[in-house]
Amino acid sequence: MKQTLLYFAQRMFGDEVRIRLRPSYFPFTEPSAEMDVSCNICGGAGCNLCKHTGWVEILGCGMVDPNVLDNCGIDSTKYSGFAFGLGIERMTMLKYRTNDIRLYFENDVRFLQQFKSATR
Repeated sequence: MKQTLLYFAQRMFGDEVRIRLRPSYFPFTEPSAEMDVSCNICGGAGCNLCKHTGWVEILGCGMVDPNVLDNCGIDSTKYSGFAFGLGIERMTMLKYRTNDIRLYFENDVRFLQQFKSATR
């Protein structure tokens, strides 16, 4: 799971990104963790986005509890899996180096127009 998430983070933010997993609790997964990525806004030096820590939480993850698989009719002695859920706003902030999440919710067309697809 960790290698898959590292690969995802590197493809999303570049090969220099670092990740860390912090123990957490989520229903139906054990063990569970929250994943942080190194802040690419400040380069890890500390800014408002990362609350001066150098890290930004982007997702929760965990190994699927075998009882969940069994209850779905999947043989947990043969199969395993992991699950994750990510905060799309935080991902977008880091991808496009936006330092204030409120900009995504104000519906200011001038801000939103910078994200138009190049294919249009």
